[in-house]
Amino acid sequence: MSSPRFLDQALFAELAGRSAASPRKRQHHNFHAMEEPCHRMAVGLQPGTYIPPHRHLSADKAESLLVLKGRLGLLIFDEAGKVIDQRDLVAGGDCVGVDLPPGVFHALVVLEPDSILFECKAGPYRPVGDGELPAWAPREGEEGVADYLAWMTSLFA
Repeated sequence: MSSPRFLDQALFAELAGRSAASPRKRQHHNFHAMEEPCHRMAVGLQPGTYIPPHRHLSADKAESLLVLKGRLGLLIFDEAGKVIDQRDLVAGGDCVGVDLPPGVFHALVVLEPDSILFECKAGPYRPVGDGELPAWAPREGEEGVADYLAWMTSLFA
């Protein structure tokens, strides 16, 4: 049996530092083994990281997100890429998270440095598959990411 692992300020500081040093401006800390049926992770995030709109189509891939530190913007899109809902997710604020059912296009933008997110969803890990990344948004590393990210971020100004 493993020992308890804590979501404390020491972990938050470590994730903030590692995400700031990462080229992708984010860093995961897994609390699960890859073969476990429930994946739980803390994610350090910095402004400028690009989490593209995506969805999880498998019926077992509901996803719960909680902001533990900082501020994130959540965008919910329809099939055509129109924003149909948006929320400020703020640690200690009115709305701190979301439980997303499978099939919902969503994206996050980081609105405060050193933000920390807790994510929980069913394992095992599967790379994003057919139909889970929309044609109407650039994929990570593609041309147009900076402009698309700037547009998403501007919705929270």
